[in-house]
Amino acid sequence: MNDETRLRRWRLILGSDAGPSSGEGLAVTLSESESQMDRILQALYDSDRKAGLGNSSPHVNRWLGDIRTYFPASVVRVMQQDALQRLKLTQLLFEKETLDTIVPDIHLVSTLLTLKNVIPNKTKATARLVVLKVVDELQRKLQQPLMQAVHGSLHRASRTNRPRDNEIDWHRTIRKNLQHYQPDYRTVIAEKLTGFRRRASALQDVILCVDQSGSMASSVVYSSVCAAVLASLKTLAIRLVFFDTAVLDMTESLHDPVDILFGAQLGGGTDIHRAVAYCQQHITRPAKTTMVLITDLVEGGDRQQLVQRIRETVQSGVLVICLLALSDSGAACHDETLASAFASQGVPCFACTPDVFPELMSQALQRRDISQWAAREKLVLKQ
Repeated sequence: MNDETRLRRWRLILGSDAGPSSGEGLAVTLSESESQMDRILQALYDSDRKAGLGNSSPHVNRWLGDIRTYFPASVVRVMQQDALQRLKLTQLLFEKETLDTIVPDIHLVSTLLTLKNVIPNKTKATARLVVLKVVDELQRKLQQPLMQAVHGSLHRASRTNRPRDNEIDWHRTIRKNLQHYQPDYRTVIAEKLTGFRRRASALQDVILCVDQSGSMASSVVYSSVCAAVLASLKTLAIRLVFFDTAVLDMTESLHDPVDILFGAQLGGGTDIHRAVAYCQQHITRPAKTTMVLITDLVEGGDRQQLVQRIRETVQSGVLVICLLALSDSGAACHDETLASAFASQGVPCFACTPDVFPELMSQALQRRDISQWAAREKLVLKQ
């Protein structure tokens, strides 16, 4: 990159105030394309001093189209989110034309779900389509790795050396018997068979207990999609529970993640104790149950009773994991004191990104040491 290109980029970053109006400045000439980028950035980031995007839907729609023309998709998502926060464009999401123009992403879905009770009826169908696009994209991204991880872990847990004909794992059987290869017959004598037990009932139970307070919006979206994928596996029995100060069991809606999301009530307080108490009532096979509690641990209920219930749940044989966030950032602001109390009861507490979640479930279903695994993965871990 030469000096002139570097100066033009700094000019775009710093804005028009970096120009040579008085004293020393960046004396650079922007190309036509760069000038348009400068106007787009100025409308958003210089809005405290200038008119910004205005308050009309046509202006916003034109701006949303322009940013897609001049900036890559990753930057577009950041600028859209900044526009919602800085310019208070939330009201314009009520316009069908705006929703048709905007690039769907998880932050937009979180905003729409927060506003779903006040979105006009004429816009609800469009809002649902926006949410559906993001959910479909997430499912395509997460389904294969999640299913592979879970299938692999459950198969390893159910291996047998006395399989029936329809249970034989031929790839593993052949590898185990390669020393018995018969050159004359060009075949392997399978002295030892290996395969998987087939069971009519689910091998393991998984409870996803998700905090739906406003700070956990992205985690709610990812949790819903992951729960729907897991529910499609007959080898698992999935229960999905949302909570704030009340508890909402979403298990019956697992066939449709969009229905799950529109059933969420983002915002409000938090009563983790009540949610854990509810989940306890649905644990019938503790030794075969994994409970993933997804919350930042900002408890508004009975903290002492919460720790007691967690202790009882762990002692009963349930594997309990606390995810402080299930989001792209993988970082979370959380209650340090309560996280330490959970860790002292044998409950690992850390933040997790969606791409790591499949491996987490694989480790959990094999009953591996989750704390050691999280440390190896360099996740944010509270011990």
